[in-house]
This record gives sequence, structure tokens and C-alpha cells, in this order.
Amino acid sequence: MSKIPVYFMPGLAASPAIFERIQLDEAVFEVFMLEWEIPFAKEPLSDYALRITKNIKHDNPVLIGVSFGGILVQEMSKHIATRKVIIISSVRSNLDFPRRMKIGKTTKAYKLIPMKLILNIENLAKFSFGEKINKRIKLYEKFLAVRDLNYLQWAVESVICWDRSEVDESVVHIHGDLDDVFPIKYIKNCIIVKGGTHIMILNKYKWLNENLPSIILED
Repeated sequence: MSKIPVYFMPGLAASPAIFERIQLDEAVFEVFMLEWEIPFAKEPLSDYALRITKNIKHDNPVLIGVSFGGILVQEMSKHIATRKVIIISSVRSNLDFPRRMKIGKTTKAYKLIPMKLILNIENLAKFSFGEKINKRIKLYEKFLAVRDLNYLQWAVESVICWDRSEVDESVVHIHGDLDDVFPIKYIKNCIIVKGGTHIMILNKYKWLNENLPSIILED
């Protein structure tokens, strides 16, 4: 029996190291890690997604994305056939955005974010992973891979201005009830992880290791 190819996409500015605790049965699954590439100037998210699909070497893969990576794998699935798309700590459409993000789009307030300041590791960690991490900055130095100003400006604008307003019901959404970036009260029809925060890929890995295989395999 051929193994099921599973491709993981990390969150905004993060490295594939965020998946180091995720373990899938090697007899059933073959795991691959995708990485962020620096976008071209004013590159549309759809074009960027097409470019990242060039790194996928299998037919009908499973795509799993975290946070902004969850948005990206949904865009990638427009360009290639997939067995399944799973998002973690993310959103299935811009209707799931919290009010502050919707206001940010309307007012273009995101253009005022001082990106050079965010490139400081502590600020970038807060920006990418949420607020409650001061004690763990050293840990995140390992997980934050992309510190490029152009990437960061592009990524923030790509999230805030994501134009998907209709949910793809085939996308499986796993979300923590304590997520402070995409609060659960704005999220509909997801698999809820009790106590899961925006970084539950790191600290709820036991739940994910127990449940991801059946989520991937179920029809």
C-alpha cells in the first residue's frame, strides 16, 4: 500500500520546526515540510500559493496549515487536487476574522504597523504567536524563521485583505477554545480543542498526534 503524502505549512514567519513534536505513523503517512519563500513585489496571494505548490511532488496530497499557513493551503488547493485540507488555529474565510481585523482592512490600519520594530524577535514572537509568551522568547527564536521586512509586510496585508468570503465546507478546521489571535466566538463548525491557544501546534501536540491520523483518514 502506498503511503499518504502529508504536507505541513507553518504559520506566519514560522519555520517547519513548529511541527517537530507531530508524529504520524510512518507505515501509513509520508510527511513533508513546506517553507515560506520571499514573495515578489505586490505578489497576489493566489500567485504565491501557485508558486508554493511547485514544491509538492505527489498527487492528491493532504495539506495541513497553521494560522496564516492555513489560509495559504486553502489557496494552494485551488491549484492542485488534494486528498484533504486541514487547518489548525486558522480561519476558513474572512467572515471568521475578529472585529479588529475587519476594521483594520476597512481603515487600512495595518499599513501603519511599524514592521521594522516587529522584526525584533520579541515583538515578532508576540505578533506571530500571540501575547502570552514572554517567558518563552528563547523557544520562539528557534521557531521564527523569516525576518524579512518585505515578507512581513506582504504577509500581514495578505491575511487582512484575504478575499475569501465563502467557506469551503470540505476544509477541516481544528481550533483551540483559548485562541487569542482568532477567538473561538468568531469561528463556526470546527473541531474544538479544549485549552488550545494559538500555539497549540506546540503545546497540544499530544492531542494532535492522537487525532490527526483518524481526521486525515476519515471520508
